[in-house]
Amino acid sequence: MRLRTVLATFTAGLVAATCLAAAGPANAQQDRADKADGANSACSPSVSLDRFSDALDKTTYDGTFVGNFSALAEDRDGSLAAVSDRSSLFRLDPRTLRPTGVVALADENGAALDSEGLVVDRDGTLLVTSETEPSVRRYSPSGAILGRLPVPDPLRVAPAGRAVPNGTFEGLTLLPGGRTLLASMEYALSGDSAGTVRFQTWTRRGGAFVLGAQYAYRADAGLGVPEVQATPDGRLLVLERGFTAGVGNTVRLYLADPRRATDTSGVENLTGQDGVRPVGKTLLADLVTCPSLGATAKQPQPNPLLDNIEGMVITGRSKGALKILLVSDDNQNAVQTTRFYFLRIRV
Repeated sequence: MRLRTVLATFTAGLVAATCLAAAGPANAQQDRADKADGANSACSPSVSLDRFSDALDKTTYDGTFVGNFSALAEDRDGSLAAVSDRSSLFRLDPRTLRPTGVVALADENGAALDSEGLVVDRDGTLLVTSETEPSVRRYSPSGAILGRLPVPDPLRVAPAGRAVPNGTFEGLTLLPGGRTLLASMEYALSGDSAGTVRFQTWTRRGGAFVLGAQYAYRADAGLGVPEVQATPDGRLLVLERGFTAGVGNTVRLYLADPRRATDTSGVENLTGQDGVRPVGKTLLADLVTCPSLGATAKQPQPNPLLDNIEGMVITGRSKGALKILLVSDDNQNAVQTTRFYFLRIRV
């Protein structure tokens, strides 16, 4: 979802850092980050920040603006896929982050998508959410539409359903084993308590996904859910995010467990009633506590490292921790940055 921002001065130091970043992960910002590794890299007891990269900020590839990133996914060959909310799907080198390809996405009528969530399925097809309707479409690696998943009527944008515009499917993840797909709504439905968002699942049957269970998740006050990622043990990493003009972004990372939550697919209004157990969650880190590692911001931020973080993917393990890559959506805006964050998380 695009967030409004407040214009501020673009500092000369950021210009220099961004130019250096064009060299990839060996850039000066990341060198400083690598030297700061250890105690100074801790965001919390569970989360540490290894480095960040502004290498792709305000760049182009094959005539396409590189940015507006809303989701990340790892492909079967280890490469990265990144989808923008302006209907572009990029392939990125996992080491340098440099684009290696780009494909335009569209709906069945050839219209652009507000693409927000991305999964590379086990056969290489792409599952992409759009928060416009909302929808989950299947695409070939070349961008051809292969099909569309069913969506419960209440999750559709009003007046067809009870969802608010720009507040529907943002996150998308495939649970371990590949049989369950889960999408997170960003904001509450009309009639549900503020901050109570719904997680919708689909179950694989043969070659298709059918509607599965639905769960309630309670986001912190004033925050929405832009991304979810399944951990190897079936729990979820959940990003919560908000923006306050003149202050900046709030980004928190939670570990959530849907396995004991109530199926709310038959509950019309979620109002905190007895008998409905929401998804349990535990705070891993508020990213405002991460070391800035020399980062600069183009607008007010409580920590200059922060921006409009929307995408997240688990890229492996290191020393007993999950390796996580986050990316911010710059909204193609001069006062925002396309920034990648390399984290390690102990869960």
